[in-house]
Amino acid sequence: MSTAAISFGSRLASRARRNPLAAVGIVFSLIFVIFAVFAPWIAPQDPASIHLATRLQPPSHAHWFGTDELGRDILSRIIYGARISMLVGSSVVAASLGLGLIIGSVAGYYGGAIDRFVNVILMNAFMSFPGILLAIAFVAFRGPGIFNLVLALSLGGWVGYARLVRGQVLAAREREFVEAARALGAGDVRIIVHHILPNIIQPVIVQAAIGMAGAILAEATMSFLGLGVPPPTASWGTMLNDGRAHLFDAPHLVWFPAAAVMLAVLSFNFIGDALRDYLDPRSRIEAGI
Repeated sequence: MSTAAISFGSRLASRARRNPLAAVGIVFSLIFVIFAVFAPWIAPQDPASIHLATRLQPPSHAHWFGTDELGRDILSRIIYGARISMLVGSSVVAASLGLGLIIGSVAGYYGGAIDRFVNVILMNAFMSFPGILLAIAFVAFRGPGIFNLVLALSLGGWVGYARLVRGQVLAAREREFVEAARALGAGDVRIIVHHILPNIIQPVIVQAAIGMAGAILAEATMSFLGLGVPPPTASWGTMLNDGRAHLFDAPHLVWFPAAAVMLAVLSFNFIGDALRDYLDPRSRIEAGI
């Protein structure tokens, strides 16, 4: 093993000891990503295969997490459910972040009437309604499906990013490097993209990591209400909805998908907290990083 690899491993172990929750979050998030990408090769059985003769079996050697009311293997469905959660979560964060960056940057950079319209009217109008209710209404109108679900959850998700970016741009647009770029004849788009956004991206990254946890939880909520991906596609929220009728006679139908949702949400929250501490210069100085 090379000296560089040994040095990198030592630094990685040292940071893991400083923030064990971040290490746990990274490990579990990587596990869920691996499940999502390699689900067809990892899942022991077909998640949609029905075997009524083995329905509602408890965890065993043949079925590690047991079977559901149709005899489908719960472990396989959880592995395939990670694909839906990671896909919807990352798509919602990407769409919300992109829209929030554009709207927040324009409002914060130009100010005036544009800022008043975006901040006072547009953002407050979206924030006056709970995001989950907007998503429910949108999917109920458009119909279930991954594309409609991503659009529905992005409909109100962009507001938090836009408000954060707007505040950061308002503070950065008066900085010396922005004035220097403007004096050299740089256009507004170039100033925003090449000078302002790289200097305000740190809190946005933290918000995106925490937003990933919220998007996964929102997808599970929508699927639990029957407004997510249509059956027989495996989804953690759908599994929770199917298992609530057997909560007392077969509680494993609820335990395992609930644990998957909890671990996924906690993992990205831990990562978001660790990124906030790492990207904050004061926290890095205090921690000696």
